[in-house]
Amino acid sequence: MSYPEIRPRRLRRTPAIRRLVSETRVDPAELIVPMFVKEGLSEPRAIGSLPGVLQHSRDSLRKAAVEAVQAGVGGIMLFGVPEQRDPTGSGGIDPNGILNVAIRDVVAEVGDATVVMSDLCLDEFTSHGHCGLLTPDGEVDNDSTLAAYAEMAVAQAAAGVGMVGPSGMMDGQVGVVRRALDAAGHQDVAVLAYAAKYASAFYGPFREAVESALEGDRRTYQQDPANLRESLREVALDVAEGADLVMVKPALPYLDVVSAVRAAVDVPVAAYQVSGEYAMVEAAAANGWIDRERVMLETLTSIKRAGAQVILTYWAVEAANLLRDRY
Repeated sequence: MSYPEIRPRRLRRTPAIRRLVSETRVDPAELIVPMFVKEGLSEPRAIGSLPGVLQHSRDSLRKAAVEAVQAGVGGIMLFGVPEQRDPTGSGGIDPNGILNVAIRDVVAEVGDATVVMSDLCLDEFTSHGHCGLLTPDGEVDNDSTLAAYAEMAVAQAAAGVGMVGPSGMMDGQVGVVRRALDAAGHQDVAVLAYAAKYASAFYGPFREAVESALEGDRRTYQQDPANLRESLREVALDVAEGADLVMVKPALPYLDVVSAVRAAVDVPVAAYQVSGEYAMVEAAAANGWIDRERVMLETLTSIKRAGAQVILTYWAVEAANLLRDRY
């Protein structure tokens, strides 16, 4: 009787064997949870298009930060939602602006038990919703925006942040931020560069979360979804300018970019599983079309397998608890 001489199924036979030979594992310490804090809230507020994600009050943010630490999550990325906006996004630079206040709150609550990070961009604070300052004819002015980013970085560092995330895709942003931090005595604050950030249609729910005032689009500064080689150029520039980590955003539609970036650099690579990716899974699961927990972990595993060492995901706390039980 003939039979297969090579039987790969032997290594799939039981959960214990599958765990033993698993090639890719997601560690809770590699997950970063984005959190939103809304100025003036007394209670957390649900975000309709992001089921399970909240706009936090200052009090609920502190509690959520503790829960993240208890789950073993590696980092918290903070986004501020101000009550008032202006054309220059001054609330992002104001030491008493909601994001800088939130940084101080979270650092005071959890200290060095996790990495406290902050979004370094003007879009949440500008009345026009763009990531930079505008010229009189409405174009985003790259170089004047860089000066604002430098001020914003120093303000966040003074508030106690451990890592800043310049996300506006301005040319030269990493170098300007790095020099500003160093000149102000914040040499130890790390830079997570949003190096390959695409002009994606997957950001919709995030814009609800931050109550974005954006009109039009960001295609003149975020990357064309058709381009991969351009990402490698952007990443190389950011590393040369002093980025400590580089990030690809979004994640799932750009796994090929994640893989190519991982092969090209020797700094840690992050990927952001953005709001639209999260919302699609949640919507399908709510309709009973997919197994929510399995799909959650499968997507995270695919991002890790593609080469991301660090993953930003709205599931970070839940996934960390599941992963701890799984392994």
